Amino acid sequence: MSQKLQRPVRILVAKVGLDGHDRGAKVIATAMRDAGMEVIYTGLRQTPEMVVNAALQEDVDAIGISILSGAHMTVFPKIIRLMQEKGLTNVLLTGGGIIPEEDMAELNSMGVGKLFAPGAPTSEIAGYITAWVEENRNN
Repeated sequence: MSQKLQRPVRILVAKVGLDGHDRGAKVIATAMRDAGMEVIYTGLRQTPEMVVNAALQEDVDAIGISILSGAHMTVFPKIIRLMQEKGLTNVLLTGGGIIPEEDMAELNSMGVGKLFAPGAPTSEIAGYITAWVEENRNN
C-alpha cells in the first residue's frame, strides 16, 4: 500500500454487455489484488447501471471496464454520465481491451481515464490507478 494512502485502493472490475470473454478481466483483478488493492469483480454481463450502482455501494476509488465487444463508444460514455449523475466525481473510470487509439483519445476527452491495450504491463496499470487515487482521493 502506498505511504500516501490511509487505506488500500478499492477497485471494481467489470465486464459490460454480452461479451463473454472474461480471462483478461480476471487477470487484471488478480494483478490489482496482488498489487495491494481491494478488488470487487462483478463478473460477466453487467449493465452500466449495475456497474455504477455497485461502485457506489462498494465505495470504490476506481472502476475498471474490460471490453472486447466493440461497444466501448457506447459503454464508457454511459458509465461516465451515470457516475456524474450519482456524484461519483472522485472515482476513476479506466479500462482496457480492443479500443482503437483514436477512440481512446475521444473517450479520454469525455473524462474517461487512461485506457490500456491488450498486453499492457499490469504493473503499469496498477501504478496508474494508485497514482490517480493518491492525487484524487479525499482521505
